[in-house]
Amino acid sequence: MTRSAEPESQARERGLGSDWRAEAAAAQQAAVAGGETVVTCPAPFGSGGLGRHLQEIVEATGRRGQLAAYIGEGRPAPAPVRAARPSLALAGALALAPLARRSAAWRAWAASVAFDAYAARRLPHAQHLIAFNGTAEAQLRLAPRLGFESRSLVAANSHFRRVMRQHALAQRQYPLEAPWARHLLGRNLREYALAERIYVSSRYVRESFVEEGFSDERLQRFPLTPDPRFEPPSRQPHDSPAAAQAASSFDVVYVGALTVHKGVPLLVDAFRRAAEGDMRLLLLGGWKTRGMRRFLERACVEDPRISVCPGDPLPVLRRARLYVHAAYEDGFAYAPAEALACGVPVLASADTGMKELIEARGGGLVLPTGDLATLTEAIRAAHRGELHYD
Repeated sequence: MTRSAEPESQARERGLGSDWRAEAAAAQQAAVAGGETVVTCPAPFGSGGLGRHLQEIVEATGRRGQLAAYIGEGRPAPAPVRAARPSLALAGALALAPLARRSAAWRAWAASVAFDAYAARRLPHAQHLIAFNGTAEAQLRLAPRLGFESRSLVAANSHFRRVMRQHALAQRQYPLEAPWARHLLGRNLREYALAERIYVSSRYVRESFVEEGFSDERLQRFPLTPDPRFEPPSRQPHDSPAAAQAASSFDVVYVGALTVHKGVPLLVDAFRRAAEGDMRLLLLGGWKTRGMRRFLERACVEDPRISVCPGDPLPVLRRARLYVHAAYEDGFAYAPAEALACGVPVLASADTGMKELIEARGGGLVLPTGDLATLTEAIRAAHRGELHYD
């Protein structure tokens, strides 16, 4: 467990700060190539972690005045960003893939192939292509024939071999869901070989590629930041409803997909071992499998302090006392970064890009991945006020 040296109250006061955001924005702009650029990603602009990742790359390119277009899914981005026909036909393309109905793994493969084919057919003429891993093989092969000068790949996670190892560890500890990534390894390896440059968002992601033999020259750092709306709350009067709620319970929060590889069952088990009477666990997100639904429904019935909540995470984070991100693998992890930006102390696993942000700026602890006993004790210590965050 990596400890720090500043009380929680001071961590909450700070957030991430405008200077840090300005440095990150400058590094983003320096990372993207000069010249007209097309960015493709199978996510709605600004929605969820992948959509926010897309938004940051598009905006960094736009700040250089170089964006040609982006190809995504769902509604277009707000002006002045120009979208090249969002992939509203993607659902129809998936319906044509019979294997997609057989398992989560085949559905993931079919979705990747369908979006890649869709984006490849709509590539406009430009100088540079930036595409997201797992959904880029056809585009990377086509780009030279269309006259693109460079082909770059965004590694949204660590090297896919590591992704699969970490997912396998999660499945061994909590066999609630069938693995979804097993048909995507070959596709990702071919994309790595085709890309001239690979964008990585954290030291964790970079190290995973270096371990697989990639040179530093092929790896380009592109730091990520939470949306600016995530900031510490203004001071509330002591008799306000929000202040009364914050004083009456110790809220432990998680935001994101409710899946095994995100560490949700591990968090639930740790909370149930650690929980005192005034503690609550709030899970903001949705499950994707029957196994996870049954696990969480049973946990909520057996322990009423646990609840699954939809909605905007910002007001929940501003009342939270602790954020836990127990993922088995995450290239960056926007949600805990949003918690840090709101001044909420964070417990994050060692197999996430978040550890770099915590180690550099404080505000949390880095814990061993998949370690139930350590996570349980860290939650207890946070509740007792015994942890310190530098």
